[in-house]
Amino acid sequence: MSSTASSATQTVIEHIVLFKVKDDTDPAKVSAMVNNLNGLTSLNLTLHLTASPILRTRSSPFAFTHLLHSRYSSKDDLSAYTVHPGHMSVVKESVLPVCDDIMAVDWVADDLQGPAVPPPGSAIRLTFLKLKEGLGEESKSEILGVIKGIKESFGEINQISVGENFSPGRAKGYSIASLAVLPGVKELEGLDSKQELAKAEKDKVREHLESVIVLDYVVGSPQSASL
Repeated sequence: MSSTASSATQTVIEHIVLFKVKDDTDPAKVSAMVNNLNGLTSLNLTLHLTASPILRTRSSPFAFTHLLHSRYSSKDDLSAYTVHPGHMSVVKESVLPVCDDIMAVDWVADDLQGPAVPPPGSAIRLTFLKLKEGLGEESKSEILGVIKGIKESFGEINQISVGENFSPGRAKGYSIASLAVLPGVKELEGLDSKQELAKAEKDKVREHLESVIVLDYVVGSPQSASL
């Protein structure tokens, strides 16, 4: 899977699944889950796929432990991945027996700049927003605009993806998602050091929000994905 030139703008389908592994699960079964999820790259339906433990939970009412992030060229490719026997087998045999909570969010990133495949070692910050009831399209557009503009305020961010969830069934009411790609954990920590600037950005949309999930993870190497 080749990366797109960094100056290109493209449309990709983002797919995030959050998992909460049951307490006291055999570590070997947890490793098998992660390895088998990473092995789904062999289906050749994804532009990018990585599964890993969550590095840090910044804000969440849920105790998720692991995640999967994948990208697709189209919704049709995501649908084909979802029903593929290889995917369904991994979910049935490796995921469901060891997890007691799962959440999934999908969105269209229609103006993604840079590579569809984040380099190994990249640090990713995921943010999911649950909006207050009754918000109009104007408020949603305002929120999306604020998130898209974050990259201009934080030079550490290489790429930002944002959109509205189009698969509400497993999203627990969270309807706006974003994903920021940074070179590594060091840059992620640098992002956190700018607390006043971050607060100013959050204050622009805080009145519209009911709940927020913020998680960090690190993209693994292709070698680990082939196990």
